Formats: sequence, structure tokens, C-alpha cells
Amino acid sequence: MASARTLAEKIWSDHVVRPLEHGDDLLYIDLHVLHEVNTPRAFDDLRASGRTVRRPDLTLAVEDHNTPTRDDALEDLAGMRQRRLIRANCAEFGIQLHRLGDADQGIVHVIVPELGLARPGMTIVCCDSHTSTLGALGVLAFGIGTGHVEHVLATQTLPLHRPRDLAVEVSGALPDGATAKDLALTLIAQIGTGGGQGAVIEYRGEAVRGLSMEARMTLCNMSIEAGSRAGLIGVDDITVDYLRARAQASGADAHLADADPRWREMRSDEDARFDDIVSLDASRVRSRVSWGTNPAQNLPLDARVPAKADFATEQEWASAQRALEYMDLRPGQSMRDIEVNTVFVGSCTNGRIEDLREAASVLAGRKVAEGVRMLIVPGSAAVRRQAVAEGLDQVFGAAGADFRTGAGCSMCCGLNEDRLAPGERAASTSNRNFEGRQGKQSRTHLVSPQVAAATAVTGRITAPDEL
Repeated sequence: MASARTLAEKIWSDHVVRPLEHGDDLLYIDLHVLHEVNTPRAFDDLRASGRTVRRPDLTLAVEDHNTPTRDDALEDLAGMRQRRLIRANCAEFGIQLHRLGDADQGIVHVIVPELGLARPGMTIVCCDSHTSTLGALGVLAFGIGTGHVEHVLATQTLPLHRPRDLAVEVSGALPDGATAKDLALTLIAQIGTGGGQGAVIEYRGEAVRGLSMEARMTLCNMSIEAGSRAGLIGVDDITVDYLRARAQASGADAHLADADPRWREMRSDEDARFDDIVSLDASRVRSRVSWGTNPAQNLPLDARVPAKADFATEQEWASAQRALEYMDLRPGQSMRDIEVNTVFVGSCTNGRIEDLREAASVLAGRKVAEGVRMLIVPGSAAVRRQAVAEGLDQVFGAAGADFRTGAGCSMCCGLNEDRLAPGERAASTSNRNFEGRQGKQSRTHLVSPQVAAATAVTGRITAPDEL
């Protein structure tokens, strides 16, 4: 009788081409996705070695990181050069590219599920750590470096050591007002930014099963902020319904009857053994906001900025002091007293249509506070079209928010014109808050879309139920 296996183990073993030395495996890659920032050197190295792309039909490129999001933007010279390079490289090697202005353009981790390209049991890699987003669909998806990009382009394989298995069991149900973003921040605060190091996190339990597919993507997306290689969620009815809708939209109905049974197998066996298990009670999760310079430094909105007594060691306190100095916060200060200059809704964490709906539900009938700018950047051109079809653009406009015409990473990574000025403070739905992430000497507070919208209305960190 075959031994019970975790979902990660199932996908991994199905893709091993052959074992390598030192415990590594040569893994077959089902889909390789590229973006404009981290790929030029890989193509240069291919040319230098006289190699070509082995499976251009299993390779897809997008323009998303360094792309303008408004029609009147002054073009970033670095971004223009990166886009010229990826266009030339894709044309030379026969790779499909969703370039700026295309109907299917957008953030890589948003458009791949939209286009029905991510299916349970696949391996997908990209030169971006938040490829883990796709784990919500039962996909083993992870980010790779430039050297690995060249290897996958040339061979459609990747030499890797299998990560350990970490289960995050989430019991109960999320209370009203708490979101997948808050659940992710709660987990990271509990286990730290290194708690998932060397592991694939599989999210399990009643609370996870109760999440929508888009909320699951948010949760898997932020697995990286816990230090893990990837996040995974087993296939259930919500997964299959989402995939069926995607397949029907792309005209792939005939494939569904054969694919469905295999999809259903993409979950851990009942008695599968994990290397470690972390337990969370979803009923205790509240709206959260980061106060420091890493995602683990976060608290409930009704808390106060931590003081020395809140830390177990002098080393932890010293690290907190450095973060507080950078963030210009005082120990004991109420999180609700923190004022912001900018609010950003978007990114691969919270730039999907569900996120925009949640922001709109808070903004409806309200105005963005005087002196605050609010940027709302859709994760894809398709998300923007849907938002317009639902009238969300009218809600955003009436509130005084800037709903951008273009889709992309925008202020999340601060590579284009969407940056904070030195000293500016933002409530952001992105995934990272380290020093300078959204602009030189900028200060970032990670929040959910609802909290971001409520904060835009008051100009300070605010929960929707306080409006």
C-alpha cells in the first residue's frame, strides 16, 4: 500500500526527471513566466552559450513591474529600456508576450490565473518570489533567480532540493471585518519572517476552506513574507468552480471532463505527515497594520506601538528601536493616531476585482480626506474592465481616488513613477514594508483593502467600522 503523501510531495514526485547529487532533484517545469525586470541577463547568457529556448510554448512573458499606470506619465528611462529588451528577446526566441496596452496585460500573478494557465498539480516558476500566489489553485509555484531563469529557458527543468512540509491549520471562521490579508499578517507575526524558511506552507482547516479563491491567492501570496518557498491549498469545490469558469471563458470546455478527476486528487492524503504544524484560531484574527520595517512587525488596529516591555530580549528591542526610528513612531503611540499622506490599493497581493470591490464598498458615499492621495491600480487590464463594468470607477471618482488607467505592480515596488517621496507615509495593500520599498526613505504600513479605504477617508489608520 502506498504511503500517504502531502500535496507538495505529490506534485514534486510527479515532476522529478531524475535525482541529482546531494539530495537535489531535476524538476520538470510546466510553465515558465517572465517579466521585464529580471530577465535580460538570462537571454544574454543563452546567446553567449549558443543555446535557445527549449519550450517557448510553455513560456509566457509580461510587462508589469516597471510599467506606467497613467496615460500622462513621464516615461521611466529604465522601464523603457527593460520593455524594449523583453520585446526584442521574446520576438527573437518565439515567446508570447503580454505587453503594455494588451487586453491581457497585467501583473504576472494576476493574469496567469485569469487566463486559466494555472491548474492543479502543475509546477510554475517565475523570476518573482510572489509566484507563490498560484498555490491557491493547488499549483507548486515559486520564484527563481536569474541563473535559474536561464536554466529553465534552456532545459524546461530546474535543479532543486525538495522543501520541507509545513502545515498551517486554521480552525474556526474569520470574524466580520477580518480578511485573508489579516490572517496572513497574524501568521507572520506569530512565526516571524523566517518561520517558514526552507518549507512549503500548506494552508488547511475550516477557515481556509471558507475563503474565496481570490482571498486564497492573497494568503498564498504572503507565504513569502513568512520566509517560505511557496504556499499551497488543496483542491476543493471552490477551486474547481473557479477553474471551470476560467476554462469556459477561454473556450476549453472539452478539456474539463478529463481534467476534473485529476484536479480532485491534488490535496494531501488524510494521514499525510508534515514536518511541522502551526495552529491558528481564525476567530481571534482582527484587522491588522504593520508598524515596523518587516511584515512580522504588525499589530491589531486597536493596539499601541510596542515599547521595550513588549520584547523578550535586548536584541529584539534594539531591532524594534531601529524600525521605530525609521518609521518615526513613538512607543505607546496609538496605531489609530498614525496619519498618512498616501493610500495605495493594488499589487499582486490585493489588486484583484474582489479587492477593488471591498475598497469601493467602504468609499461609497464618502470622500478621501483633504491632503491625502489615494491610488487604486488594478492588477490587470481585465480587472479594470470588470471594475468599470460594475461601476466601481464611478465610486472611486466620486470619492476623489485616483483609479489608474494602466495595470501593473505600481507603487508596490516603487520602480516606476508611482513612488512615495522621502518621509511620506502610506497605508498600502502590498506585501512588503522594508526600508525604501515604495520610494527612498518612504514609510509603509501594510493593511487590507478595507482598512486602506477607511484610512483614506480619515487620513489616519482606521477600520471601516469606525467610520
